[in-house]
Amino acid sequence: MSKADEIFISNMRDILKNGVWDTELDVRPKWSDGTPAHTVKKFGIVNRYNLREEFPILTIRRTYFKSCIDELLWIWQRKSNNIRDLNSKIWNQWADADGSIGKAYGYQLGVKHKYKEGEFDQVDRVLYDLKHNPASRRILTNIYNFADLHEMNLYPCAYSMTFNVSGDTLNGILNQRSNDMLTANNWNVVQYAVLLIMFAQVSGLKVGELVHVIADAHIYDRHVPVVEEIIEMPRLAAPKLEVDPNIKNFYDFKVDSFKLADYKCNEKKYDIPVAE
Repeated sequence: MSKADEIFISNMRDILKNGVWDTELDVRPKWSDGTPAHTVKKFGIVNRYNLREEFPILTIRRTYFKSCIDELLWIWQRKSNNIRDLNSKIWNQWADADGSIGKAYGYQLGVKHKYKEGEFDQVDRVLYDLKHNPASRRILTNIYNFADLHEMNLYPCAYSMTFNVSGDTLNGILNQRSNDMLTANNWNVVQYAVLLIMFAQVSGLKVGELVHVIADAHIYDRHVPVVEEIIEMPRLAAPKLEVDPNIKNFYDFKVDSFKLADYKCNEKKYDIPVAE
């Protein structure tokens, strides 16, 4: 059974059994019919994924791998904030008439900052430090820029990534302020596992552990029946991730540079509304 399945099921059962409902509060998110989108949540969930042992993708529900990678590259490689540079529609509801989501996500990663070594954006600074300063405890990115929040169509959920080299191994911590567990939890895990793998490969390092820290891990009220069904699905073996070993430059990765071998999963399609 996939260890990602085990972690996901444990999280979901814990939230459903021990979580706190916000039904008495005035909440910002709404369903498409205008009804408040309430949640049941747990505070401060921490999950660990050993990427040497297994690639952390769910089998109890399909995670659309290529779309995950495309969005990851849109943010981290293209550093775009325009949905016209993205090959899926997952950001459409937050985009303006020109396709922009404001000064969010990729925009923040692409802003250049001055250092004594020169001028870098956040991604290139990480790449530089992994090669030249692997002992540094300052290798991180942060896209929760308070000065620009008013110009973001959606505040960043997964907002900070900290990288740490231990010997010849690259580990990372993903900090997330909010996680819609059914819609986005494994999506985010898959993306940042791949990001860690990409950075390790181009830096001549081995990949180690991804730690996922979630401040507000929640299940929306209209998602509960789907969650209850999914966590009872048969659990299968995790697939193997194959990465083009010839790529040595981060900006040379493409969606087709990655392949899941033997990905078997629950193929049922669920009608999962997204709160806005």
